[in-house]
Amino acid sequence: MGRMTHQDDSHFQLDFLFQTAAEGVLIILADGFLARLNPAAAAMLGLAPDKALGTHTAALFAGNQPLCKLCLDPGEQQGEISLPHKRIALGVGLDRPAGGRIVLLHDITERYALDSRREALIHQVAHDFRNPLNAVSAYADLVAKFGELNEQQERFLGRVRQTSQKLYDLAETLVDLAWIEAGMALTHRPFAIARLVREAIVALEQDARLHQMTIVSSIQDPIPTVIGDPRRIRQAIICLVDNGIRYSPPGSNVAIHAWQDGPKIFCSVGDQGIGIAPEEQDKVWDRMYRATDERVRDIPGGGIGLTFARAIVERHGGKIWLESTLDIGTTVTFMLPLAEGW
Repeated sequence: MGRMTHQDDSHFQLDFLFQTAAEGVLIILADGFLARLNPAAAAMLGLAPDKALGTHTAALFAGNQPLCKLCLDPGEQQGEISLPHKRIALGVGLDRPAGGRIVLLHDITERYALDSRREALIHQVAHDFRNPLNAVSAYADLVAKFGELNEQQERFLGRVRQTSQKLYDLAETLVDLAWIEAGMALTHRPFAIARLVREAIVALEQDARLHQMTIVSSIQDPIPTVIGDPRRIRQAIICLVDNGIRYSPPGSNVAIHAWQDGPKIFCSVGDQGIGIAPEEQDKVWDRMYRATDERVRDIPGGGIGLTFARAIVERHGGKIWLESTLDIGTTVTFMLPLAEGW
């Protein structure tokens, strides 16, 4: 027998991964005909490979338009795909360099069930947590209607309202943080960090305008695709930008940068705000911790944003850190590893 070459070995490894992967993989030719599918895809879609191969995907998936879109529309396409037996897959379609398309299907039925339970938990926590807080806030408003208050009493009532609102806003974030730290499954699919940055800017641009601030961005182009949970990474970016807006003066900027360095993607969010004292910079990552600076104490917030962002980044195998100078500003940077081959 002849010796196996490096090329033969690589082909064997790729074929082994193709055949044994838990995700469904479909390879479509440039003319739209199905060239290959792995056993996982056949099982997910209820297809007999000998009958499906060589069939045009428009005919093969005529009753499943989202799947047809992944197979036939150019560029990166994403969507939820209905599977037989009331199951659901997250699908991603990408153009192949040699022409045609590759479609990945990840069965998320169990994750959907977990998300439903999570939503139920959030609803219950919000109900049990927020109703008493609403009562506290309402009583604080009533106190002000029964006679004149001195300046110190007004200040204390303002603190009661502010703290009530802070706890009210924390309910959902705390449940999310507990969910992530408990090791609940994350989505793993390719996404563009540039798109997430744009979405974060859109989500917070109104808050920035209310604070008379501007969000600016600088993103390397092109920048490689990252594998992970885009919803969670978007949440992390939003937390960092929201912090920048909260703790910066009117007329300043919050700047987002994203770039590649070797096998890693970096994203930083910098502000021109209050800054963090050196002795407190390690503590701000702790749950519910807020700096002792009175300027920080006077701004509504729950001390959970950095904790939440760190949990998300670390669940993706990344790292997060900050650099800060009092009265000059803070820059928080996180790193995500690139998946080999992307």
